[in-house]
Amino acid sequence: MNTDEQTHRTLYLIRHGETDWNAKRLLQGRRDIPLNAVGKGQAAVSGTCLKWLLPDASSTDFIASPLGRTRETMEIIRQRMGLDAGDYQTDERLVEINFGEWEGLDWQQIAERQPERYAARQADPLNFMPTKGENYPHVFERVGSLLGSLQRDTVLVAHAGVLRSCLALLTDVRDDEVPLLEIPQDQVLMVRDGQFAWMRVSTALDGSR
Repeated sequence: MNTDEQTHRTLYLIRHGETDWNAKRLLQGRRDIPLNAVGKGQAAVSGTCLKWLLPDASSTDFIASPLGRTRETMEIIRQRMGLDAGDYQTDERLVEINFGEWEGLDWQQIAERQPERYAARQADPLNFMPTKGENYPHVFERVGSLLGSLQRDTVLVAHAGVLRSCLALLTDVRDDEVPLLEIPQDQVLMVRDGQFAWMRVSTALDGSR
């Protein structure tokens, strides 16, 4: 789904660092859960990686989801890059997919409490929509709107569902594969010309030990 306008821009996509809910494998969605100590370290690793990839970030835009975990990740990244931590934009279109009434639960709890709804989601994870929530086509629409508005190379700090949607919109990843994609929390996803690669610095280069 990549467009001509996006062809010659490089995007640096980063998932927020780990939270306690991530560690417990709970669905977060729109819940504003802060980074834990592991997550702060992961954000620092991503910041070191970006410092190597972008030694001069003066012509690069920085945009984050407005949720606290993404903003904290962005600020740690920018500090690692030697930039003003707060000099970035936020955009509501980058907020995580809304899991509705399932937020705060893990998949096993959902399967036990709502077996029919869980089975429906397993049968069609792309289009299934939890009560009071969203499905991936909804996320594609708002994320696509944001991607179409970008004017320069851009660092985006967002969430797993949003990064999966970016891959569907910008590369040859099939829509039906999107919900199954693993999205690391300590790597930088580079996307350019319809191609993508995961980047991470080694522990020795990171220097955060």
